[in-house]
Amino acid sequence: MSRSTSAQERILIVNARIVTENTIVDNGALLAVDGRIERIYKAHELAELDLTGAVDAQGSWLLPGFIDVHVHGGYGADFMDASAKSLETITRFHSTKGTTAMLATSVTASREALDAVITSTDAYIRGGMPYAQLIGVHLEGPFISPKWSGAQNPEFISLPTSEWLEDWQTRFPGLVKMMTLAPEREGAMDVIQWLSDHGIVAAAGHTDADYETIQRAVEHGLSHAVHTFNAMTPLHHRNPGTAGAVLTDPRIHAEIIADGVHVHPAGVQLLTQTKKQHNLIMITDAISAAGLEDGDYKLGGLDVIMKDGICRLKEGGSLAGSTLTMIDAFKFMVNKIGVSVQQASEYASGNPARQMGVADRMGSIARGKQADFLLVSPSLDLERAWVLGRELSLVTEA
Repeated sequence: MSRSTSAQERILIVNARIVTENTIVDNGALLAVDGRIERIYKAHELAELDLTGAVDAQGSWLLPGFIDVHVHGGYGADFMDASAKSLETITRFHSTKGTTAMLATSVTASREALDAVITSTDAYIRGGMPYAQLIGVHLEGPFISPKWSGAQNPEFISLPTSEWLEDWQTRFPGLVKMMTLAPEREGAMDVIQWLSDHGIVAAAGHTDADYETIQRAVEHGLSHAVHTFNAMTPLHHRNPGTAGAVLTDPRIHAEIIADGVHVHPAGVQLLTQTKKQHNLIMITDAISAAGLEDGDYKLGGLDVIMKDGICRLKEGGSLAGSTLTMIDAFKFMVNKIGVSVQQASEYASGNPARQMGVADRMGSIARGKQADFLLVSPSLDLERAWVLGRELSLVTEA
């Protein structure tokens, strides 16, 4: 890792457009010490600062680091590999694209394979993380609908049970942060209630649920929808389906893959207009192909072909995750959808931090929070990135 600095060193960034929790500080400065944000200065307060060694942002945006709660891999590695090498490859690659924290996201697989993902993630976290920080695990499946398996391996789909979750919660308390399941499946409501009672986000996805079932699930604690519009019953004016429930219920946080492929820009605009500022979350759903060339790949044991940067199953042609990165999703939301930089920052940082229960330490630029932030040019190109006060190289290493 090049251009890194010790977390014990003082970092001062000046002449930045700082996106804070409540406002934008033009020509502002940020001081970080010991890996934490010490203070934000307005332009007229700069006279009291020692500017020796300061980073001159030259009018670029200073944003909180992006938090990706749904990402499977990147640069040839997959979280299902369950190896320290793969976890380092994934976190390093996505850190070069603005992600400073993420959930290690699984696919539908055997209990043993999922256990390996959880075990390896726990070990990696305990061993210290030099790149993007893993803040937990997102289990996408295996309690999903066979009708909406998408790019999930149908061989391993099973009925919901809290037995597996109880074991993981006992052995790895608090590590599983989110679980995607189909609320209409037998036993799902009990599992949703268990997840909610244990502080784990229950998410609807790969589901054949109708509107009424989603409403019942929300009453049991469901609060999230993965890759909205994809792998769920669609909106119809007489049968609103899962999509209709997600659009209209403010208790549900909605993920969006903002690449213009998974959801038409008009669909993304609809989501930004129906969801409140604080319950829309940008994700990548990136797989191991992210950052690499077109060709053949695997996802959950299924054959995937990437052409023109778009991944599909070889059999059936279903979209199979993405090659999206958070900085490109950010650009899409601002340049194509027309949201403000401040709004997009909420979608990419603040909202996922609150939903995952980590907003006390990350997700926004505020005093006392981790020094996880990005310098982004006026044209929205990523210029520099810091995690816990350590500056990261933006060069993807082999």
